[in-house]
Amino acid sequence: MNKRLPKRERQQELQLAISNNPFMTDDELMQKFNVSIQTIRLDRMELGIPELRERIKQMAEQSYDQVRTLPIDEVIGEVIDLQLDTSGISIFELKDEHVFSRTKIARGHHIFSQANSLAVAVIDDAIALTASANIRFVRPVKLGERCVAKAYVRSISRGQAKIEVFTYIGEEVVFEGKFIIFHSKKSMQNT
Repeated sequence: MNKRLPKRERQQELQLAISNNPFMTDDELMQKFNVSIQTIRLDRMELGIPELRERIKQMAEQSYDQVRTLPIDEVIGEVIDLQLDTSGISIFELKDEHVFSRTKIARGHHIFSQANSLAVAVIDDAIALTASANIRFVRPVKLGERCVAKAYVRSISRGQAKIEVFTYIGEEVVFEGKFIIFHSKKSMQNT
C-alpha cells in the first residue's frame, strides 16, 4: 500500500489485517500502511489490540487440544493452536543456531522439522510417524524471521493421514509440505 489512508480508514484496515494474520509484526504493519512505527503502536493502543507477543500468548492460552503423539517440547516451534485431526499452528523464530554463520540463511532441516513435527502433532493418536514427505522450499528464510507453520489434515483413514503444511513469513509462503503420516488407530470414528 503506497498511499497513506486517513486515520479512521487506516485503523479499520489495521484491524482487518491483524484479524486475518494475528502474527503480523509492527514493522510489517508499518510497511503495509506506510506510516511510522509510533503511528502503528498508537493505532493498536486506541483499538485495544495488544502487541504481537501478547497476541501470541493469548492464542496459546486459549483452549486447544493437547498433543498426543509426542511430548510438547519435541514439537519444533511453539504450538499456539491445535485441533487434533483437523489443523494446527506453530511459530518458530530463527536464531543464530538455526542459520549458516556466513550467509545468515536458515538451515533447511529446521524449517522442515517445524513442519514435520506439527504434521505429526496434529494426529489424535499415541503413535504417529512420518511415512513420506513431498516438500518445496519456496524461498530462503533468514536470521530473525518468524516462521508460522499451519498444518491442515486433508484426509484421515485407517492408519494413515494426509496433511499439508504451509510455512509463512508474514503473508508470504516460504515452505510447502505434503506429508503422509502413519498412525496406530485401527479405525477412525466419524463425528
